[in-house]
Amino acid sequence: MSSNSSSSKVVTVDEQAFEKAGGQTVDEDGFPVVDETPEFRATVDMEVQAKVDSNHPDARVEEGPDHMFGKTLEQEERIEAREAELEHISAQAELSQQEGRAKRTRDIAAKRSAERRVEFQKRAASVNPMADPERGDPRAELTQEQLAAVNKQSMRLAKKLDGWSRAAIGRRLGEAVVGGKDLTSAVVGVFEELQTAPGTVIPIGKLENVNRKEVSIEGRVEVLWDADSPAIAQVGLIADDSGKTKVTSWVASDQPWIEEGERVRIHGAAKNWYNGRVSVALTGWSTVHFPERGRWWEA
Repeated sequence: MSSNSSSSKVVTVDEQAFEKAGGQTVDEDGFPVVDETPEFRATVDMEVQAKVDSNHPDARVEEGPDHMFGKTLEQEERIEAREAELEHISAQAELSQQEGRAKRTRDIAAKRSAERRVEFQKRAASVNPMADPERGDPRAELTQEQLAAVNKQSMRLAKKLDGWSRAAIGRRLGEAVVGGKDLTSAVVGVFEELQTAPGTVIPIGKLENVNRKEVSIEGRVEVLWDADSPAIAQVGLIADDSGKTKVTSWVASDQPWIEEGERVRIHGAAKNWYNGRVSVALTGWSTVHFPERGRWWEA
């Protein structure tokens, strides 16, 4: 009598499905669950390049807030420069949209400024008719004889007044004559006015009559003496045909050295009064020229 004895193990359906799936996760119906998340793998070239960059003696071996992993300092600087350039281009593109508005604003400001200037000149014309902006050249109101005399005198004054054109002087003379002055008085008045005008080299003898803090003079240094203060670099007298005055050069002004007997032209000197006498001082804003220095034909 023989009997077939076999041992069997009862396995559930889910377990069978798991075994068939090779240990893969299955769903409630017994189907294997597939992970659809893509796996990114570096190519051989990328891995090789990464190893080369990482093994570079200057490359960064760690990631950090102020550096990049696997990049040399030169590479980092190039990347940062490119990013800064892109930011600048983006900013310029945004600002370019405002250019039209800026231009319109400038045009409006210039127009209003011109209107205010004309309005001011019209108010000034109530006191001085020659200041009227709508008034033409006053020389057009002169007779032929007066115009010829004005042109002659303007040519003569232009030779004496440095920086003033014959046309500008002629217009001033024309205004004075049309205003009722005789030609002689007009010539004297215009000459004195323009002789002491701002920016003009003033005769030293006229300094007392100039109501400005800064003046320009030209003359020859007669004498220099020792200063009684360490703050003073040089002190002496400068003179021209009209007079002489004291000139002081401060150490802080850092002006060039002046020699006795030298001709000097000073622009922007500070005018001072001391013991009832006028004097000038060189400041940091002053400019000093030496007309006779470097004249090779006199060497």
